[in-house]
Amino acid sequence: MFSTPHIEIPRTRREFLERSGLGFGSVALASLLAQAESSSAAGGSAPVTGPVPHHKPTAKNIIFLFMEGGPSHIDLFDPKPLLNKLAGQTLPDSFGQILTAAGESRSPLLISKRKWKQHGEAGTWVSDWLPEIANCVDDIAVIRSCWADGLNHSSSVCQMNTCSLIGGRPSLGSWVTYGLGSENRNLPSFVVMQDNRSSVVNGPRNWGTGFMPAVYQGIRLQEGKQPIPNLNNPEGVTDARQREKLSYLKSLNQGYARQHARQTELDARIASYELAFRMQSEAPEAVDLSQETAATRKLYGMDQQETSSFGRLCLMSRRLVERGVRFVQLYHGAGSKWDAHSGIEKNHTQHCKAMDLPVAGLIRDLKQRGLLDETLVVWGGEFGRTPMSEKGDGRDHNPTGFTMWMAGGGVKGGQTIGATDELGLRAIEDRMHVHDLHATILHLLGLDRMKLTYEYNGRPERPTVNEGEFQTKLVTG
Repeated sequence: MFSTPHIEIPRTRREFLERSGLGFGSVALASLLAQAESSSAAGGSAPVTGPVPHHKPTAKNIIFLFMEGGPSHIDLFDPKPLLNKLAGQTLPDSFGQILTAAGESRSPLLISKRKWKQHGEAGTWVSDWLPEIANCVDDIAVIRSCWADGLNHSSSVCQMNTCSLIGGRPSLGSWVTYGLGSENRNLPSFVVMQDNRSSVVNGPRNWGTGFMPAVYQGIRLQEGKQPIPNLNNPEGVTDARQREKLSYLKSLNQGYARQHARQTELDARIASYELAFRMQSEAPEAVDLSQETAATRKLYGMDQQETSSFGRLCLMSRRLVERGVRFVQLYHGAGSKWDAHSGIEKNHTQHCKAMDLPVAGLIRDLKQRGLLDETLVVWGGEFGRTPMSEKGDGRDHNPTGFTMWMAGGGVKGGQTIGATDELGLRAIEDRMHVHDLHATILHLLGLDRMKLTYEYNGRPERPTVNEGEFQTKLVTG
């Protein structure tokens, strides 16, 4: 780790480079260092050109669709007839004491106004809020028994991204980048996008590296002419001039490196500038959606105002994994927009409409291109919602039982795993904690959660904090 406090000015070029991890040049180095160090973490001797996973993976890439704020599982994927029967009454005493974020555990139960129907060959239940995703359920494994530990957004979003309620640990995408690197050395391994300009709860910490080097952090692509910040040359700087500057910088660094042969990190950082230069030629093409056909753009809902924003991100995700980006994370409802403490009908109607067609389009597009078999798609939020009402027409946070789903990447679709109780309050069957979720994602990518380690403060740190198990039902049915 860095020895220079952040409040001091770096005294040497080495310190400057080490502490410039948030700069684009150091970010571009992620694929190099991830490949070099992952073999050591795995206990093997994989060449820099391609780290060897701990076991045969079923997925090569992942697209994590994060519905920030907590979508209501009991209004989307987990119908509860008893909830409507008891609507207006308080939670039965048999459920025991309930701790809620707003402290309204004795509020009346809130009816679900959804119309439910079974879909696909397996008869998966999906509400009328998600008609497009409902037509894709034969490729989806619905997990009704997820649970977490946090009550508020900050700790819960942190846990879903890092496996810990407390900040300071690497994100899941950073662990994957550290363990596997990128298939394309000209693009980042870990990319983050969000559907609006509101700040995601906890901000960049959600895709940060914690105690690991900053080169493994996620790169946020933005809206506008430059989705990747600092990629284009400054005005008036030609490629030839940029090459001259890089060559001169390289000669300075190589001279320094010869005087400090044991400081091998500098050699890798020299290469980061070359990688950033190469990205200038490939990355613009990767994010150029004008190359897609009108039919493809329509598949993602880009021809409709309500779905165009998230449709654009979903289509860009397909283009990125198609080109070897390892981990893509999309935030829908950035800024906790799914947080329906009141007016859940209006809130979820709006957000389901904006998300449903783009996500279904992503699954269909991946499948028809032969990419779904190797791309793991994960959908969910930081928690679900309570069966009890809040403010009359909303629902509170519920981390004790909620739904997520996975598709592709070796996951067997057309199945529903686990269950919550009769009111959808607590997970009671095949319970899957966030630790299990992360362990399962890593396993599908070929990484063993106990073998993937990073030495920090004299101890081996692991991505799931030594907890969690691979959920075999996802692949066996």
